[in-house]
Amino acid sequence: MQVIGPLEYEFIFIDFEFRPIDGCEGNPLEVICMVAFNAKTGVYTRLWADELSLLNEHPFGSNPNTVLVAYYASAELASFMALGWSWSGGVLDLYLEFKNYTNGRNIPTGDSLLGAMKFFNLDAIETEHKESMRSLALRGGPFSETEKISLIEYCQSDVDALVRLFEPMSKFIDLPRALLRGEYMGAIAQMETYGIPIDHALFEDLGKNWEQIKTKLITRIDQHYGVYERGSFREIRFEEYLAKHQIPWDRHPSGRLKMDSDTFKQMANIYPQLLPLKDLRDSLSKMRLNKLQVGADGRNRCLLSPFKSLTGRNQPSNSKFIFGQAKWARGLIQPKPGRAIAYIDWSQQEFGVAASMSGDQKMMEAYQSGDPYLAFAKQAGAVPSDATKRTHPHERDLYKQCVLATQYGMGPHLLALIIKQPKLRAQQLLKAHRNVYQKFWAWSDDGYNKTVNANVTHTRFGWVYNLKSDENPRRLRNFPMQANSAEMLRIACILIRKAGITLCAPLHDAILIESSNELIEEHTKIAQRCMVEASKILLDGFALSSDAEIIHHPNRFLDKSTQPFWDQVMEILSEVKTAAHSESELTC
Repeated sequence: MQVIGPLEYEFIFIDFEFRPIDGCEGNPLEVICMVAFNAKTGVYTRLWADELSLLNEHPFGSNPNTVLVAYYASAELASFMALGWSWSGGVLDLYLEFKNYTNGRNIPTGDSLLGAMKFFNLDAIETEHKESMRSLALRGGPFSETEKISLIEYCQSDVDALVRLFEPMSKFIDLPRALLRGEYMGAIAQMETYGIPIDHALFEDLGKNWEQIKTKLITRIDQHYGVYERGSFREIRFEEYLAKHQIPWDRHPSGRLKMDSDTFKQMANIYPQLLPLKDLRDSLSKMRLNKLQVGADGRNRCLLSPFKSLTGRNQPSNSKFIFGQAKWARGLIQPKPGRAIAYIDWSQQEFGVAASMSGDQKMMEAYQSGDPYLAFAKQAGAVPSDATKRTHPHERDLYKQCVLATQYGMGPHLLALIIKQPKLRAQQLLKAHRNVYQKFWAWSDDGYNKTVNANVTHTRFGWVYNLKSDENPRRLRNFPMQANSAEMLRIACILIRKAGITLCAPLHDAILIESSNELIEEHTKIAQRCMVEASKILLDGFALSSDAEIIHHPNRFLDKSTQPFWDQVMEILSEVKTAAHSESELTC
């Protein structure tokens, strides 16, 4: 029996070997073997796939203080799901706790199990042997008796490594909060197992014809811009286009145009004529349909990489995750017949988090008004108290852009570009924000100074960030809002899963759920109540609201901004397929 904190826990160190069914990325897992070690009894449990399949439930008893200890626990919990097992005990993920301990630091050894062992100067299995065993597991059966022995011994070596790693790590693990992080890995396991419904036939059609579609897209869209040459974007031509149309553009200190996707997105919002070009660039740079992981059952599954970002947000591979592709490609998301999905996102989440955490009463009132942007304009005296979104749309938009600028750390130069007004007007708006929300800015300044002095900061539930030597002040000021918003999402996912709602994916400030047509509205309301509860847990009773969009089969996950580009791609796909069919008939 180990003791950390006020309660005693029974620790089960556990590891599975597994692979995607049929070895195809995007498919659910099939379990190969499992090894577990009970630290209380000193007993190992070593079971092969056929033995595991005979068990209706896990073999670890029902002690509520039993804690599974794993490294990247979502894999072990997904293995539980693959075997039809449930788990109601605690979860301690040493991967997450190692990430939390080292977050922001340069770790030459990396954050794998081997890397963590090396970090604490512990002996570990050789990398070459580990890779060979992983390859063997991914190959799949049938396995010879020698291979079976090798795999289960390898599995046990990871368990033994966990036991040794636990000792030095136990000195800094804040177990109650660590168990909350571990519980989130259960929600991650569900989302990675269940995945996102995709129109599989259309996905395969796009994949087969994508090269021809790209060529036609460039020809069709670039006729309005003239910035491509032999299929490649030419910055000098784009600079000429901007000058001709008198569009100001943010630049690097060197004088070159900023060409990153965030800048393009901002500028396309300001100058809508750039939206088709922005979508084209996204499609050419982000669309990797051959890497998007879609299983044989037409569901997008990939590692969601929880806690990978400095703020603790999920950071799945853009090429493997449908929400990482070009935005119009989300049209591939389509519930199956009789099913529906709901996209639920918090309303102005970071604004609400900032208002509550700073204790700024005016800011909280602005959030609770339902329209914080218009409320800010009223509080600044820019519009009358009876102003509405309809009567004062221009003023509301100006103050909206100012709020967003403060959230993303924009200076007056970029804000001036966005609002298409002189820099002096941008400075005036930013000054108004400081004048109206004085308590927020005092809190922000105080937190920034304390963090710089201490070289470390953390969220309310203990996600730590160690400052870098070349720290970005904007990132540091934004950390409390972004990282605590990530905490809120994790708590919401835990509550939603406990409520029996099927989670498909976590997003920046939103979640995607799925249900039957008959139950989707009820389940959406339950999920929204969970999201309100999560905000109240994190923010000491201050509640954040959410918006929901329900999509029934055969509708797709598309919005007004992406529909035109989607329609264009579908039209070109139809042309390419018709031409291929005609060519085939001629050949015959």
